[in-house]
Amino acid sequence: MTSQQHRNRSRWKRPALAAGAALTVVVTGAGAAPGAGAAQAATPGKPKLKLIAASNSVTLDRWQGEPGVYLDLGTYVTVDNAPLEFKVTRKSYKDPVVAKQVFRHGGTTTTKALPTGLVKDFSGLPGFLEVSVKDANGTEVAKSKGNFCPNNASGRLRPEAPATSHYPESCPTNPFTLGSVWGVEKGWASNSSTVDYDKPVDLPVGEYTAKVSVAKKYRDLFGIPNDSPTIKVTVRQPSENGGVGRGMTAHQGGAHGSAHGSAHGSAQGMAHHYGPRGADEPTPGALSHALEDRGLAHHLGDGPGHTDGSRIAAALRPNSTRPTGRAGVPADVPKPDLRSLPAWDIAITDGEDGDVPGKDYLAFSANVWNAGPAPLVVDGFRKPGADLMDAYQYFYDANGKQVGYTPTGTMEWDPRIGHEHWHFTDFASYRLLSEDKTREVRSGKEAFCLANTDAVDYTVKNANWKPYNTDLSTACGEQNSISVREVLDVGSGDTYTQYRPGQSFDITDLPNGTYYIQVIANPEKRLQETNLKNNVALRKVILSGEPGKRTVKVPPHDLINAR
Repeated sequence: MTSQQHRNRSRWKRPALAAGAALTVVVTGAGAAPGAGAAQAATPGKPKLKLIAASNSVTLDRWQGEPGVYLDLGTYVTVDNAPLEFKVTRKSYKDPVVAKQVFRHGGTTTTKALPTGLVKDFSGLPGFLEVSVKDANGTEVAKSKGNFCPNNASGRLRPEAPATSHYPESCPTNPFTLGSVWGVEKGWASNSSTVDYDKPVDLPVGEYTAKVSVAKKYRDLFGIPNDSPTIKVTVRQPSENGGVGRGMTAHQGGAHGSAHGSAHGSAQGMAHHYGPRGADEPTPGALSHALEDRGLAHHLGDGPGHTDGSRIAAALRPNSTRPTGRAGVPADVPKPDLRSLPAWDIAITDGEDGDVPGKDYLAFSANVWNAGPAPLVVDGFRKPGADLMDAYQYFYDANGKQVGYTPTGTMEWDPRIGHEHWHFTDFASYRLLSEDKTREVRSGKEAFCLANTDAVDYTVKNANWKPYNTDLSTACGEQNSISVREVLDVGSGDTYTQYRPGQSFDITDLPNGTYYIQVIANPEKRLQETNLKNNVALRKVILSGEPGKRTVKVPPHDLINAR
């Protein structure tokens, strides 16, 4: 495994099949005619939706010793007549999520609220897809429901459809997300298959039949025909040395090699952990195995600017030389607004990832995001032979022209395994406060490599729905770099998971009781912002237990009950 795969952030890509599992699927009735649902009328501005199966063959393998297979059946929701678009928001963490469908026709835009309580988070439409699997005797052996993320693995239906999709490439699952946009372009299809990698389906080798349909409440809500593709499923068990790795295609493996965290999985390093250790990751598009089997994978988003997640554009090119002329920042220039999210993924660890064995550590995930209206752009410049880079913050007008810059600290090379990149100092700070919030009892890391790992609020002004540097392979530089550019785009945040040495809090000698994890953005106020009053977030934790067996209780943060 390369050093790039041992990064210290929990930015996990949606995996291909974890070391395990496969399933061979043959689809019949892929182009089934509408059932009971009547054909949709082409109302201007209203999208026409249809459930289809992509092909007559999908392959997933079940590996020896694995608990089951994953029902990626290659079904898609097609969109025609008008784009399918939703705006999903919440006013604060005390308020529920509100979802509205957006209709665009000519220069007119209208919205319609979805039923109250239908959408509970930002991961998609819950219970959208219903799957029933029967064995050769006609007995139902598995039944499941799946969410539908409209942003998932979209691709064009025909040549004259828009060449690219301007919608985001995933639905966020960060518990502290504030706003999201979901959408499918007119003439495009979105992968409706939802695979729960924590819950494989125990199907022995053999023949099955799967029936896939859209839940009635969504057929009624969106006028979707009652189509139910029937899929013949053949479960097979390949040899250990067969195929391209352990259930991964070569195409899929390339999309997952730059996660911002170390894999806590199998000895082969190909399984991924999705428990409290892993932070949210916008799910990249995953091509249906049905298309891979038929050699049609290139038809869905294969190429620059498309949305299958296999290609991530390079980060913005840094300046090759230091800025000249006097530093200055025009008073009215747009600036970023850095804000902290409350900590989550909170747990007690005991010496893993290089910490001292026998001690108790309080580990957590933390995120600082940019509410805009301008991106945070920081360039580092290195003097020959120097261990530090001089860092400068850059500013741009509404047309994207650079109009100012200012010195803003340094960047340092971090040689530790799991880092091995340039960190921008003083971007954020972590502290553990006493119950009365007056005393700092522990402090944490203050140097970071910036990357747009989480979509926190894509409804703010100037939000970039498709930021470039979404992982550490596109930013942060190499040891021999002469200059580095690090960017935090509008609407996105940067998650670090504090499971690395020197990052989690050593609580070995702390008494039991109530504390607060404090996350501070721009702690030394060296970065220019629109607002410096919203940079601090707190999360309450309650420590108990005995040394070596410490426990932590994490009360809800308003309506967010994410530990």
